[in-house]
Amino acid sequence: MPAELPHYDAVIVGGGHNGLVAAAYLAGAGRNVLLLERLAHTGGAAVSSQAFAGLPARLSRYSYLVSLLPRKIVDELGLRFAVRRRRISSYTPAVREGQATGLLVDHADQARTAASFHELTGSEREFKAWQEFYGMTGQVAERVFPSLTEPLPTRAELRRRVGDEAAWTTLFERPLGESVERHFADDLVRGVVLTDALIGTQTWAHDPSLRQNRCFLYHVIGGGTGDWAVPVGGMGALTDALADAARAAGAELRTGCEVTAVAADGAAAEVTYRDEAGDHRVGARWVLCNAAPHTLARLLGEPPAEPAPEGAQLKVNMLLRRLPRLRDRSVDPRDAFAGTLHLAESYRELAAAHRQAEAGQLPSPAPSELYCHSLTDPSILGPELAAQGYQTLTLFGLHQPARLFTAGTTAQAALRAVLAPLDAVLDEPLADCLALDEHGRPCLEVKTPLDLERELGLPGGNIFHRDLAFPYSDGDGAADRWGVATAHPNVLLCGAGAVRGGGVSGIPGHNAAMAVLER
Repeated sequence: MPAELPHYDAVIVGGGHNGLVAAAYLAGAGRNVLLLERLAHTGGAAVSSQAFAGLPARLSRYSYLVSLLPRKIVDELGLRFAVRRRRISSYTPAVREGQATGLLVDHADQARTAASFHELTGSEREFKAWQEFYGMTGQVAERVFPSLTEPLPTRAELRRRVGDEAAWTTLFERPLGESVERHFADDLVRGVVLTDALIGTQTWAHDPSLRQNRCFLYHVIGGGTGDWAVPVGGMGALTDALADAARAAGAELRTGCEVTAVAADGAAAEVTYRDEAGDHRVGARWVLCNAAPHTLARLLGEPPAEPAPEGAQLKVNMLLRRLPRLRDRSVDPRDAFAGTLHLAESYRELAAAHRQAEAGQLPSPAPSELYCHSLTDPSILGPELAAQGYQTLTLFGLHQPARLFTAGTTAQAALRAVLAPLDAVLDEPLADCLALDEHGRPCLEVKTPLDLERELGLPGGNIFHRDLAFPYSDGDGAADRWGVATAHPNVLLCGAGAVRGGGVSGIPGHNAAMAVLER
């Protein structure tokens, strides 16, 4: 390593939330840290921004809910950040015997939830099965979640920790569809359960690869409860707090700096980056990569070890003048939209959508789920908009793989496909409720996987950087104690592509920092 190069204990590639967590921990431990971010701001996918001209609503533009962020990280880094629990877990509209109805799951009122199950299905069976199934996942969550910020357990160690062989088999051994079909009889209830296995993941209930199981596991273990909460102030409140913590600890954060190459020999590393002034090089003992493994391979000048990742989702951000009325008059729209509103997500519809997408067709009806964050956190609207009754609306579409868009599917076609099932359950057109920006345009923003690749550098628009992995080591764990190792001993993953990555968690950033400090 040339002596004249600026030298750091650690250089972090990428300023998303995980890179900021790693920077804060390492700098707090006295290490000399440089973080390089390609965009003009830190935060990556976990940012808040004013998406619509002239309207002061700060939307969580990409990532939008928090479940996997451990309280341990918030406390240890002294973050001024809070989340609010959504009282309503979900509402799923349906038509039974020609009548508009639906299934409402209310965290705070078990009797109300039981009554909704009974009204939809005609018996108590499905609610009892729901309690049994999610009682099982809750016990697994209590036992597995604390392990995510500990040294990576072996498969056998995690199995012992779970303790329940039936639960282990259901979640870790057999395709999730088997358990869903064994527990539940109602097609709509089955679909509501399965959706957590399909977020951003192009898979199906009986996929022998168990991609659906891995995705489902991370969606039901967060916080040891599986709750998904709303970040107060929007997702950017978290990454702003993390950037403040990293700077206060002494980390140097540089934005507008695109890393173009990484070289490492196991003992030292060299990072090349480009900013508006030209190309620069810095030396480091460690390189922590917050980008996808596929991107890291390119930076190292190596062939990727895995096929190119692919995202499978559509994100739609909206601002409404008011919430729309529903055809199901038995539910208040403020309840229906406060949690997860499932659309075209019955078990059969999800299977059909997967088949269509695999055949290269845009699913119809296109499954999706919606959230109104401003019902839980009105502060993201600004006082004037809140006083006038404005609301945000976030839609997340399933089974929309990047290949559809590279083959010619347009964002507007995908938007029409996901809005059609929404309009079908409304008692008025959604268009009548959309706010208009200062130019008179509807407040509606669409993000395809290709948009995420272009804007955030996510290969294929994959929000998890690559397929999620079970949170254990397949070996003895000695070679990769924290689940962050690469083929280069002094180059570590600190982003979603690490074992125990994915979602807004900070866990890979924590674990990469622990791996450095331990050595």
